Amino acid sequence: MPKKITMKKIFLYIAPLLILASCAKDLDDYNYDQKNPTVVPAGALFSNALKELSDNITTPSVNINVFRFWVQQWTATTYQDEPQYDFVTRNIPQAFWGAFYRDVLMDLQESKTIASQDEEIDEAVKNNQIACIEIASVYTWAGMVNTWGDLPYIQALNVDEHGQPTYDDAATIYADLLRRLDAAIALINTGETGFGDADLLYGDDMAGWLKFAHSLRLRMAITLADVNPAEAQSIISESASLAFTSNADNASFAYQTSTPNNNPVSGALNPNFTTRQDYVGGKPFIDRLNSLSDPRRPFFFTTINGAYIGGGIGLNNEFANTSSPSAKVIAPDFEALLMDYSEVEFILAEAAERWGMGSAAEHYNKAIEASITYWGGTSAQVAAYLAQPSVAYATAGSSWKEKIGNQKWIALYNRGFDAWVEWKRLDYPQLAVASGAVRPNIPYRLTYPPSEYTLNETNVNAAVSKLGADDVSHKVFWDVN
Repeated sequence: MPKKITMKKIFLYIAPLLILASCAKDLDDYNYDQKNPTVVPAGALFSNALKELSDNITTPSVNINVFRFWVQQWTATTYQDEPQYDFVTRNIPQAFWGAFYRDVLMDLQESKTIASQDEEIDEAVKNNQIACIEIASVYTWAGMVNTWGDLPYIQALNVDEHGQPTYDDAATIYADLLRRLDAAIALINTGETGFGDADLLYGDDMAGWLKFAHSLRLRMAITLADVNPAEAQSIISESASLAFTSNADNASFAYQTSTPNNNPVSGALNPNFTTRQDYVGGKPFIDRLNSLSDPRRPFFFTTINGAYIGGGIGLNNEFANTSSPSAKVIAPDFEALLMDYSEVEFILAEAAERWGMGSAAEHYNKAIEASITYWGGTSAQVAAYLAQPSVAYATAGSSWKEKIGNQKWIALYNRGFDAWVEWKRLDYPQLAVASGAVRPNIPYRLTYPPSEYTLNETNVNAAVSKLGADDVSHKVFWDVN
């Protein structure tokens, strides 16, 4: 269910550097510049970090987030650089790297420092705040490792002491992130508050944060399943019953109807905000939806004379003759999903196949049901969809990876980054390389940004020497099958 955002939260979006109270309590107040506070509140930094994180993974801007193209959920009309895997011309690695290090992780770190030093709040509330910060940090770091592999981590955010941070091993980073996530879970007291109105994900509902943390734990565990199956199984066994159990639990970021707090997709596609017509549905994705008579089609795309028509990947496409993202998707207040219940059920279906943890078919069915009903489909549509031989778990494919991978691709619509990670991990759906591609394969990683070669040359070269070359064909540590 979408979460309501109060006017106080809207104010936090617009002004992360909060103006201090205007009423002077004593003569000293008149000597204090209240419009330029020397210390930014922890909550303001936390709010800003959550918005930047949500924007970065949601935006369709070709300057930073091109993953919808790479998993062929969308494609472009005229400018084909990004669908053809040219991400150097616009320096996408630099933009993606900077957005997370500078705009998300630095704000989260500073928020944690300020919260830790706050002597005016109850210890349990402080612990809840630190837990929220850590969960958001782990989420962000994990995404970065999934994008690049080895990264500056331990020294990365301490610019005063480490202007040229060393790169840490990706598997080692992942292990530390899981440790941090466990520590955050241990801090949470669901009977106390956290950031109050500054919490733009759960509105101060610490039970929601606890479920989000366990769901994130499941995601990270299943990502490790091919390289550390014993640990993955153990983590999933511990967290399965504590993760999301319905769409009401989703980690969703609620956008507003007006700028600058509108859904980033609306800024790129909604005619109330732009005249550009750059994005349309990808033919492989829409063809799959059509073959399954998927009830999510009207919630995903527009029709052309009553039909859903996808554009060729890497080819010029006419906007007027191709299905484009639906009015729902481009609505200014359509929420962003960081993680949802459907994803949790797909993880549990995979765990059932790998380790016999429950019924794979039951979890698979729940995952699809959660996705269809989230988008607006009915229970009757769910039942009819699951009854099709091409969807029913027993007959949908020749392997569990094919069954889960193909349906997870659909369920992760409009979440291009997550869909890209899962495509790498499961090897489904099987996608053809784009027409006119400038690289031999769909990228498995981004290259390191040019700034690293200019400002941190020794350390980035050491990381590249481990890879053999800084190219898109190299897979991150967990991608072994």
